[in-house]
Amino acid sequence: MVKQTGLVSVEELVDRFDVTHQTIRKDLNILCNQRMLTRTHGGARLASGIGIENMSYEARRVLAADAKLAIGKAVANIIGNNSSLFVSIGTTTEAVAQALSSHQDLLVVTNNINVASMMRPYSQTKVIVASGVVRATDGGVIGEATVEFINQFKVDYAVMGASAIDADGALLDFDFNEVKVAQAILSNARHVILAADSSKHERTAPVRIGHISQIHSFVSDRVPNAAFRKLLQAQEIRTIETG
Repeated sequence: MVKQTGLVSVEELVDRFDVTHQTIRKDLNILCNQRMLTRTHGGARLASGIGIENMSYEARRVLAADAKLAIGKAVANIIGNNSSLFVSIGTTTEAVAQALSSHQDLLVVTNNINVASMMRPYSQTKVIVASGVVRATDGGVIGEATVEFINQFKVDYAVMGASAIDADGALLDFDFNEVKVAQAILSNARHVILAADSSKHERTAPVRIGHISQIHSFVSDRVPNAAFRKLLQAQEIRTIETG
């Protein structure tokens, strides 16, 4: 179940298997001791390095779905009408695209086929799709051609995600080619918004996108600890918690 959805709660496992809370907690502890799972508040998720990067698009889309919807709405409130913006790869950025449906006169440049498809019917929005190789797993457009395409623009906002956020503020991902595009997006926006749910602090990934100091606004369901909050404050990053 965890491999399918990325995250499970004790309550849903109790209901699914019709056993006691004590039984589920014991079984989760065994799996965590085997380093297959990592405990979270009220449940468990896949352990770092156990298939997170290989989770299907659908599994990632439903992971923390409610938190992503709330984050999407909060990010949309930052973006004004008559704005230009990048929307990058990611299921959280897709939630932002969904929340922008009522905005007027937007110019959206995206390397996310799902975002383009989602925003195509918005009559007041012009959508430009980056050139490059379309990744079959999730509709992301990546590669050198994509980087060159992104570098032609200078937009008002960039809406970005990350697969993992390190304790020192490093923003991380799994795919080197995707990261090169993300870095181009980061460099060509006047205001960068990082949209990431709190589970990203519990993960690790090998490729560096950049650092939290390069972000202007951070939108999440919650800031996970005092040390990271202090880092955000030290860098004077606008922080919005939706949880």
